[in-house]
Amino acid sequence: MAPGVHTVAVIGAGKIGELMLSGLLRSGWPVERLLATARRPSRAEELTARYGVRVVDNLTAVDEAAVLAISVKPQDAATLLDEIGPKVPPDKLVISLCAGLPTSFFNRRLPEGTPVVRVMTNTPALVDEAMSAISAGAYATGEHLALAEEMFTPLGSTVRVPESQQDAVTALSGSGPAYFYLLVEAMIDAGILLGLPRQVAHELIVQTAIGSAVMLRDSGEHPVKLREAVTSPAGTTISAIRELENHGVRAAMLAALEAARDRARELAAQAD
Repeated sequence: MAPGVHTVAVIGAGKIGELMLSGLLRSGWPVERLLATARRPSRAEELTARYGVRVVDNLTAVDEAAVLAISVKPQDAATLLDEIGPKVPPDKLVISLCAGLPTSFFNRRLPEGTPVVRVMTNTPALVDEAMSAISAGAYATGEHLALAEEMFTPLGSTVRVPESQQDAVTALSGSGPAYFYLLVEAMIDAGILLGLPRQVAHELIVQTAIGSAVMLRDSGEHPVKLREAVTSPAGTTISAIRELENHGVRAAMLAALEAARDRARELAAQAD
């Protein structure tokens, strides 16, 4: 299946599925080449009103689309595949957006030879700044990966990784935006504690976060060097960093990401 404009069905158009729909539309993907499925009629009406996409049932999506992007909750995937699995021709490309589920989970429930590509993206897709990690299943070719990249590159950046690394990706970038939002929330609270109005603290921290992220991306420097450039001897920054280290912030982050990775594995085990 060479890259090109194919009909894509987003099966289970929840938050991540909707991000994919909106990103494809912003990138110029024809609306007539997009389908969606939704469990609730009210959700179907909302998607049609917001994006103009046709919302169909799961079996119609399987019949009409060349690419099936499955974005249901991991615990709902087995039930969905029990319904559609026998109807999926082996020449369809299946893209899994289900956190934690390996491509082998789909291979056992789809006709032999069905290509599956596993993708972990994140919510900054809403502003075309997502990080999407793409992995090939047993039957996916380079052409299938190229098509997945064509679909997800307009949402931000993409990287190909071995599937064995996807649980780590889920912990690092899939859940990653939440860690940054938590940090920003804490820094805004600190600004208020130090006497700043909330809106001023918000503007200071948000722009600082944006500027720091752009420097990380565009300078090519290691974060240690960028941090050292702000950290003068006996200054304010090193005093703050000492407190962060005293409170185990680095160790807490390591433990948090390990917990997220382990939870991804648990979700896969429960779904199976």
